[in-house]
Amino acid sequence: MTNSMTDTTNDEVTQQAATDRLVQQVNEQIDLLSFDESDQDTLRQLVESFSDKRGMTRLRIAETLGQIGEPATPVLMDGLAHHSNEVVRRACAKTLTLIADPTAIPTLVHSFLNDSDTVVQGSSVGALARTGRLAAPELLKILEDSSHPETIKGHAAWALAFMGSEAKDLLLQALSSESEAVRAAVVGAIAKVAQEEASPENFDILINALHDPAEVVRCEAAAVLGTLAHQPALASLQPLLDHPSVGTRKAAILAIMKIGQPDTLEILKTAMAKETDESLQPIFNLAISQLQKKAPIDDWD
Repeated sequence: MTNSMTDTTNDEVTQQAATDRLVQQVNEQIDLLSFDESDQDTLRQLVESFSDKRGMTRLRIAETLGQIGEPATPVLMDGLAHHSNEVVRRACAKTLTLIADPTAIPTLVHSFLNDSDTVVQGSSVGALARTGRLAAPELLKILEDSSHPETIKGHAAWALAFMGSEAKDLLLQALSSESEAVRAAVVGAIAKVAQEEASPENFDILINALHDPAEVVRCEAAAVLGTLAHQPALASLQPLLDHPSVGTRKAAILAIMKIGQPDTLEILKTAMAKETDESLQPIFNLAISQLQKKAPIDDWD
């Protein structure tokens, strides 16, 4: 038993040493501009070396392949799609994030939707986000497809938001989608754009979304306007305190609280007095308490 364990350890040490030599050799060739980017055997060896148990070694391999760039994309795609070791698949997806080659989009989408490992899925959607606007149409398709679970749609929405202004033109087109999930995701992404480009046009898109027929879109718009503390949105948020939808009223209360204008205190108190849904009373109390902390102290009495 001991001999067997010793043999296994020796084999592992030998393999790690071979991996170290390979990575060093390739990096030296890269530094000397002599690496043959068409050398598929070496590229495949590097990908196979992602099975190394040492995290820092896997990182170094990823950085090496990232330096090689797009010529490494085909072997990385193959590893992501077909390798039996999830550690290798994870590393392939993360390395494709570094390269951001649009030709990998179909493979990344397939792994995002179908891989059995959640880390592979997350890394794949991260690579899609990093690839940018060329990946946006595929992400929008995912959001439109009702067969996908909410976790998948949530990751797709995050990826669109990550792209921000880079995919703004595609996002604006998607605002007219019949899918509530798509419109809600677009609102979240436009909020990211508004952070990057604080133009009135971007904020107007978010304010207009407060009147969307779908509750999920209205709530997303209220949430992001609150997070952005956009004071001009108060005029559109206040009427939502009387909206028939409880969820919409809750979103409006929280958004008004986050914007933090003390002069909205009386508006919230009035709305609270009229509120018929008991579940919203704690939300009103929280919002009023927060705004009272920001109200100026009147010490004339």
